[in-house]
Amino acid sequence: MTTTEGEGTQPVPEHFERLAENLEKVEALSRRLVDVMSHKTTHDPALNGPNHELFAHAATAYWAEAVQNPAKFLEQQVQYWGRSVAHFAEAQSALAKGKLQAPDDPGPKDRRFANPLWDTHPYFNFIKQQYQINSKAIEDAVQSVEELDATEKKRLTYFARQIVDMMAPTNFLGTNPDALEKAVATEGQSLVQGLENLVADLEANDGELVVRLADDTAFELGRNIATSEGEVVYRNRMMELIQYKATTDKVHEIPLVIFPPWINKFYILDLKAQNSLIKWITEQGYTLFVVSWINPDVTYSEIGMEDYIEDGYLAAFREIKAICGVKQVNAVGYCIAGTTLALVLSLLKQQGDKSVKSATFFTALTDFSDQGEFTPFLSNDFIDGIEAEVQRKGYLRSYIMARTFSYLRSNDLVYTPAIRSYMMGEAPPAFDLLYWNGDGSNLPGKMAVQYLRGLCQGNEFANDGYELMGHKLKLSEVDVPLCSVACETDHIAAWKDCYRGVQQMGGKNKTFIMTQSGHIAGIVNPPSKNKYGHYTNNDLSLSANDWQAQAEFHEGSWWPLWGNWLKAKSGKQIAAREVGDSDHPPLSPAPGTYVKVKAKV
Repeated sequence: MTTTEGEGTQPVPEHFERLAENLEKVEALSRRLVDVMSHKTTHDPALNGPNHELFAHAATAYWAEAVQNPAKFLEQQVQYWGRSVAHFAEAQSALAKGKLQAPDDPGPKDRRFANPLWDTHPYFNFIKQQYQINSKAIEDAVQSVEELDATEKKRLTYFARQIVDMMAPTNFLGTNPDALEKAVATEGQSLVQGLENLVADLEANDGELVVRLADDTAFELGRNIATSEGEVVYRNRMMELIQYKATTDKVHEIPLVIFPPWINKFYILDLKAQNSLIKWITEQGYTLFVVSWINPDVTYSEIGMEDYIEDGYLAAFREIKAICGVKQVNAVGYCIAGTTLALVLSLLKQQGDKSVKSATFFTALTDFSDQGEFTPFLSNDFIDGIEAEVQRKGYLRSYIMARTFSYLRSNDLVYTPAIRSYMMGEAPPAFDLLYWNGDGSNLPGKMAVQYLRGLCQGNEFANDGYELMGHKLKLSEVDVPLCSVACETDHIAAWKDCYRGVQQMGGKNKTFIMTQSGHIAGIVNPPSKNKYGHYTNNDLSLSANDWQAQAEFHEGSWWPLWGNWLKAKSGKQIAAREVGDSDHPPLSPAPGTYVKVKAKV
């Protein structure tokens, strides 16, 4: 069907009219884009990348190597030139012969290039293979730099990889066949919707680009996620203490408390009934308490690690013992909360306090001698930038931390979601895990610097001692019965680093479990799914590699194994407890109020 504008006028296809309409919408959205970017929130530029000295050192070392070993330098360059010229010549030859098709060998597979056109279409295949040739040349050049210390080499490798990933042809409309096909099929509507998504994300975050990973209207805490029954029974400036309702007639006498990381929110352990560790624990017959941390703002700028210990850990132990009428509790610390639990155990040891009967650590680092994938972010230039940021703002914004974690897996957590949302015009999925991932927390300025300087950079806890609260806290003083759970592919708390910390802890009753998968999926691994297995080995004197080589593999979740370990430390069976007591009346239904406070960019 066509339209005409008068006699002698060529008919205009309706789809061209719709395309023109959509392009007008793009113009209007572009004005909104310019407006929001003109009011963009700023942050310290040191947080955007390494100090220029890193690249200067790398360039100097590279050219020095070229002068000292010109044969090696020329070999690298000639290989790159040769591959590029040969690649171009093959494409030209195919075109001259009228063979508009890709070569028989389309190149190595890559999830980003899943569209068949990357292999079958000569234009897209040429772009893909040239990108791969360029990437290999950059990686080879970085690896050939020898006159850098190990830390600088790790940083250079990381940032070079970021450049390579950023320049992938999939990240640009003109070289992304998926986006182009959809733009044509939708008469430009996908581009309009994509720009709408981009502008909306920028407007929601004061000009900072935070890719929305999930549909934030699909979930409501307490309604369809974080639904386990319980009550807030204690609240102070740092945390709400939630006691969960017993689901068995009998419970173990010794209660259990979980300290989640305050970098994220606790309901990762209670997303839905099918994979809720909180629900599973109550079904095993435990009186369970969970700490829900405050989401700090500028008024918390002077809150330090000591405040998390005093008004978090020690306050929770005190109130739980009072509610349950016991002298001891079992404690769990996840990620940074596990690191801090170890600090607390050293403090209690020095004070002669036996409040903690056993400790469990989920993906918790206590020895930071190998900073692993976080090396790029634990050098002085980056942490200097964080210090400047928290001095200006009073706290470390959730956005900064989320961006740092995301770029460790940039293709999965930055570029792929951005392509789907901004180029394809797709709505974010209704995915509870991604919703949680985007629901971050800020860090108090003082605490962030204490943690990064003293624990991460200085590794003081595992070395001579970490000065805090008038004590010098030492890793070797952690001597309660403990179980540490680490994850095989964890990119935040590498399992070998977790293992090394456990080896240095005091005491003889130590259990180490390595579960398959990563930082979240390895922990949130319910028995009902039978998805990821786990490894055990009682000999913790072995090196990490030998421990793994000699470990026994078990199918399925580690939860039952840990449950049996915990049962032996949890006392006799008693009648199930009511929630709270006369001194601890219910203050708010679980998941409480603190968890609902959103972090501002």
